Amino acid sequence: MAGRVSTTPESGIGRRRKAAKRADGNEEYQTKRRELIRVAATVFKEKGYEAATLNDIAERVGADRASLYYYVGGKEELFQEAVRGGVAENLAEVERILKLDESPEQKLRLIVERLLTSYEANYPHMYVYIQEDMGKVASEESEWAKEMTRQTRRFESITIRLIKQAIEQGRFRDDIRPELAANALFGMINWTHRWFKPGKKLSASQLTDSFWTIFFEGMRK
Repeated sequence: MAGRVSTTPESGIGRRRKAAKRADGNEEYQTKRRELIRVAATVFKEKGYEAATLNDIAERVGADRASLYYYVGGKEELFQEAVRGGVAENLAEVERILKLDESPEQKLRLIVERLLTSYEANYPHMYVYIQEDMGKVASEESEWAKEMTRQTRRFESITIRLIKQAIEQGRFRDDIRPELAANALFGMINWTHRWFKPGKKLSASQLTDSFWTIFFEGMRK
């Protein structure tokens, strides 16, 4: 995933794209752009980022490759925009949950619910990020990668903090390291990218109930 940010000089298409964004039809432009991002996320999920091409995305929306450049700068921009909003929204919600007057375990349950609900509502955007290996993103030097890494680590640190609080309060067992417990919890949730599809057998709510039972029963004092 390295090298996703282009540093080439602005092209004529790039200038026309900026003009289109300033035009009276701005809402139409943004609607089309959001649709392209949605379709791109689906293609990335099916084929993987590296294997997917702009031609694949253009074919899926019934357009030619050149026309896509009026809306986005390239494949890397489509990928970044597909996940940026979801990650930021999830972190903002987790920060809100952290401030609630609830027990640590109830806050953790709300975090599990938030993640799974987000994966369902933003399918397949968030799964693209997970599928493409968040560890690879952490090794990149682009501003986008640094932003994603910072937000992901903050998310993880909040979860570990709440597990530690539950242990200190005697609510969770103390023979399992908080970091390991957090990895186990995220492992359950994030592995759903391999099999969960909204509208099929299970809903995000049902997954939350099941995953929380597995985690809580394993961690409770």
